Amino acid sequence: MAKKPDLDHKVVAQNRKARHNYFIEETFEAGLVLTGTEVKSLRGGRSTIAESYVTEQGGEAWLVNANIPEYAGGNRNNHEPRRPRKLLLHRAQVNKLIGAIQREGRTVVPLQVYFNDDGRAKIEIALGTGKKAHDKRQSIKERDWQRQRSRLLARR
Repeated sequence: MAKKPDLDHKVVAQNRKARHNYFIEETFEAGLVLTGTEVKSLRGGRSTIAESYVTEQGGEAWLVNANIPEYAGGNRNNHEPRRPRKLLLHRAQVNKLIGAIQREGRTVVPLQVYFNDDGRAKIEIALGTGKKAHDKRQSIKERDWQRQRSRLLARR
């Protein structure tokens, strides 16, 4: 039976390549500091987080290079599409992410941007380690084997 969709939030943008390029170790849910035109543009479903990442600046976490296009109905006070956006996290979570970035050389990548059931814009970020080429080939091999195995079992 097919898995039912998660109805408690509306996904706006996904980073599908993140799970292919990184070993995901831990995920966090963070709030986003947005302007009004950014929220309206997100509600329209237009956003890209494929090339974005999370960095530390002044003891805070910032989302860099995420593209939220200008709102079509906005005026001259429209937002900058690729501006850095502050992430709202607890202090302990920020310290954990900063420590992992600086000491252990890990990367913090966004997985998806969505609106929760309260209508707030949230982003799911993950602490990950980059995969090498042989790791990616191994992942593809395992995925193909699982697909082939399920087909063989379905025929019985």
